[in-house]
Amino acid sequence: MEQKLRGKVVLVTGSSKGIGQGLAVGLAAAGASVAVNYKTDEAGAGITCERIHESGGKAEAFQADIGSKNDFERLIDQVGTRFGRLDVLVNNAARTRFAPFFEITEDDFDDVVNTNLRGPFFGSACAARKMLETGGGCIINISSIAAKMMIPFHSAYTMAKGGLEALTRQLAYELAPAIRVNGIAPTATSSERNRGYDPDYETKWAAITPAGRVAQVEDYVGPCVFLASEDAEMVTGQVLYVDGGWTLQAVTPDMSTADFSKDRHRG
Repeated sequence: MEQKLRGKVVLVTGSSKGIGQGLAVGLAAAGASVAVNYKTDEAGAGITCERIHESGGKAEAFQADIGSKNDFERLIDQVGTRFGRLDVLVNNAARTRFAPFFEITEDDFDDVVNTNLRGPFFGSACAARKMLETGGGCIINISSIAAKMMIPFHSAYTMAKGGLEALTRQLAYELAPAIRVNGIAPTATSSERNRGYDPDYETKWAAITPAGRVAQVEDYVGPCVFLASEDAEMVTGQVLYVDGGWTLQAVTPDMSTADFSKDRHRG
């Protein structure tokens, strides 16, 4: 990939695994120095950094629970101290806690909202101040197809991601012109977590996706690099749905047998 982000410092929250790890590796391949954030998975964050280092990139791991305002602000300060600046924040860290609406507990609600919405709200404020010290930057929020078309068992998650998309538009308006704010909405994606819900996850979702397959984490790298680069100078307040056409019809597979029980025990 072209070095479109050479000289930029990027923070990717929740980048010890999954989409976040893929984005961190891809942004580093585009020339960025990457701050790899993790909450509890230190080993996973180490793997992310190793993959970046092996390709000649720059990365360092930072622990923080981004659902905590104090933790997120400490994280921004640490990244600024270590790298001297912050150009791009990718609000990727997320919590799911999928369950039928009547089974959602207050703990479920708080965990999902704190991580998916409260954290990005206060973290973006702190990051924006840091970016303004060097002239500006951009924020990229990772939303979900669930914010646009309804999916069973996703009530708290859908609410939080819908709020994140509204926040994307509001911050794009308030922080212009120095800071651009956009979003990416992933679709059903190949991951260990999703296969844990249902061993047939990929087959079922591929069958109802016009593209004929589920996404790989690498599918989100190009859009993220674009939004972080100067190629997107006139793009702000937008949410790019990288969904293989799923939201054109929004048909869901049978999810009644999916096992979401581990959601409440993830670190």
